[in-house]
Amino acid sequence: MDPASLPICVAALYKFTPFADHAALRAPLLEQCRQHGVKGTLLLAHEGINGTIAGSDAEIAAVLDHIRSLPGCAALDVKFSRAPAMPFHRMKVRLKAEIVTMGQPGIDPLASVGTYVAPADWNALIADPETILIDTRNDYEVAIGTFQGAIDPQTASFRDFPDWFRACRDELLGQGKAPKVAMFCTGGIRCEKSTAFLKAEGVEEVYHLQGGILKYLEDVPAEQSRWQGECFVFDQRVSVGHGLVPGRHASCHACRRPVSPEAQAAPEYEEGVSCPACFGERTEEQRAGYRERHRQEMLAAARGLAHVGAAMTEEP
Repeated sequence: MDPASLPICVAALYKFTPFADHAALRAPLLEQCRQHGVKGTLLLAHEGINGTIAGSDAEIAAVLDHIRSLPGCAALDVKFSRAPAMPFHRMKVRLKAEIVTMGQPGIDPLASVGTYVAPADWNALIADPETILIDTRNDYEVAIGTFQGAIDPQTASFRDFPDWFRACRDELLGQGKAPKVAMFCTGGIRCEKSTAFLKAEGVEEVYHLQGGILKYLEDVPAEQSRWQGECFVFDQRVSVGHGLVPGRHASCHACRRPVSPEAQAAPEYEEGVSCPACFGERTEEQRAGYRERHRQEMLAAARGLAHVGAAMTEEP
């Protein structure tokens, strides 16, 4: 499949910039998105903007022009990919305390951040025996793909990362000369904060995959790649592979975890109802409710309507 032939443009974006009144930006931004038929989720906070939107190339370009006109957003960081169909049900612009929630007051990527490493230079850095590699994503994301040799913090939320690092610091860094620490995430935004956090904790040599996994998978040929598996994305595509081709995973509508093709063949998997990971976490009564919701969604889809209860998973 040639991703360039897919009709929908997906733009994952973020920018750390101080908004004096981020709430005042919400209504005009939402109107721009609705006017151009763009769907997805955008988060606004005092520290900036973050999110993923989808639409036609012209529609996305128009909305990005509006976002770049916001204070400090001229150099907006955007990663583009393609989808065969609209991967979101609706458009949401939400006001948040943080555009990526770490829960650590005083961490400011504009003041201090790790050294950016381009995808073309990433392999050499992580192959260095004096480098430790940390995946800053959540456990369900790591489960479907990561870099060879990466440390998995097994966190359920990005809020857990600081406590994990502090608890494991001695084991990670050892005694004597500290290793270089390289970190990565989906699009780069979590590493803006995780690298700033490590530097605030006194770690000197901290590195950050510029553009995240998405940029790496776009730029680095599969035959040269150290990536294993697929990359989880927060839309209906669920995952992407090398070249940002849509992956093979489905999303469990009950628990929102990604479901591999092998897990989809398991008896515990029922589309829209359960998967092997959550089957034991739900009651039969709950599954009956999910089953009815899924039935209503399928009926609405057959009529060409959007089901009122349809919702997509989104990055915290």
